[in-house]
Amino acid sequence: MQTSDPKSSHERDDTEIVELIPALRAFARTFYRNAADADDLVQETLTKGIANIDKFTPGTRMKSWLFTIMRNTFCTRRLMRKREQPGLSDCVAGRLAVEAPQLWSVRGTEVKAAIERLPETQREVIVLIGMLGVSYEETAEICGCAIGTIKSRLNRARTALLIELGETSAQTLTESATQLSPNMFDNDGGSAGIDMRSPRL
Repeated sequence: MQTSDPKSSHERDDTEIVELIPALRAFARTFYRNAADADDLVQETLTKGIANIDKFTPGTRMKSWLFTIMRNTFCTRRLMRKREQPGLSDCVAGRLAVEAPQLWSVRGTEVKAAIERLPETQREVIVLIGMLGVSYEETAEICGCAIGTIKSRLNRARTALLIELGETSAQTLTESATQLSPNMFDNDGGSAGIDMRSPRL
């Protein structure tokens, strides 16, 4: 009976990790406004992922696994920072990290600014589901909460954006958001808007 080569399997995993770097950078920017801090979080996530690749379960999604590592790493950092410097304002970005490129439309800039003003938990869900294409189930695993909670956060974020932008439908908002470049998160994965419709399950 033919058996798989562990070395080849690990090589494939390492290649997939490298391919996910743009998505990791995008997610990191929801935690840190400073680009260097975000890149440092990506680097630590990659280091932990590669070091613990034997713990990755074949057949599951590498992206979700790495996103979970990143979120846990950030939460640990935040907890340590609060313990070291009590009273210091939260290190989570009050705004998304990357300034709007000059070529963005005015409407695209308005959408970005509205997303920046969302609470952290809602902004996180919008980025995971709306920009990075993560499913409800995977987002729930990454954020450590129930699918119902994720749906609730997404609906609240969706409603808040629609009200603030004066839109009457999610479809209109989706069309307005198509001017949002993925470079907003240093993501090289192609064009992206904020898809306010339901993601895949």
